[in-house]
Amino acid sequence: MAITDWPADERPRERLLAQGAGALSDAELLAIFLRVGMKGKSAVDLARELIGRFGSLNRLFAAPRAQFAAVPGMGDAKYAQLQAVLEMARRALGEQLASRELLSSPQAVRDYLRLQLGGLSNEVFIALWLDAQNRLITSEELFRGTLTQTSVYPREVVKRALHHNAAAVIVAHNHPSGTPEPSPADEALTRALKEALALVDVRLLDHFIVAGSSQPLSLAERGRL
Repeated sequence: MAITDWPADERPRERLLAQGAGALSDAELLAIFLRVGMKGKSAVDLARELIGRFGSLNRLFAAPRAQFAAVPGMGDAKYAQLQAVLEMARRALGEQLASRELLSSPQAVRDYLRLQLGGLSNEVFIALWLDAQNRLITSEELFRGTLTQTSVYPREVVKRALHHNAAAVIVAHNHPSGTPEPSPADEALTRALKEALALVDVRLLDHFIVAGSSQPLSLAERGRL
């Protein structure tokens, strides 16, 4: 049955307008983006199938172009639209972070990091460079690795800190395994970064580990900084 044949109070778009986006499931939100389904499938059915195929919204968002476009009913046009929506969300969150002191917006920082890193299949290490008022100067990808590890060089991080004239930094990387718990190597890297950055008077405020759609784990909150 097509969504247009559903009772009005069950249609995703009408529910969103009446109750807000938070009232909808992942599949219903994705269905609004898709707009139409396929023969024998409503947009909600197709959305559920997509999420099931990729495993989560994060993994769907991070899917390579060829893999996404190969799904029946998708294609390059839908891929481009989805990437545009994601980039707008990233930029909106980036604007939000740049307009305020980051330590007063811990959830916004987590949301930004999860959107940047949550669905990636390889390890990526990024830095949020901050000024003396803890406002965002810029976000920068510093290292990209394999499925299981990436090589992070403290001296290169220090060079980038000086390049941006940063007073502080929040670093983050993802665990493609889906487990956010820090490894001994993660903790050793955090200590090495803190010591190296201190030599040039740059404060390491936190090191987050992002794993899938779960809340990014803060090493500072764990007392590991």
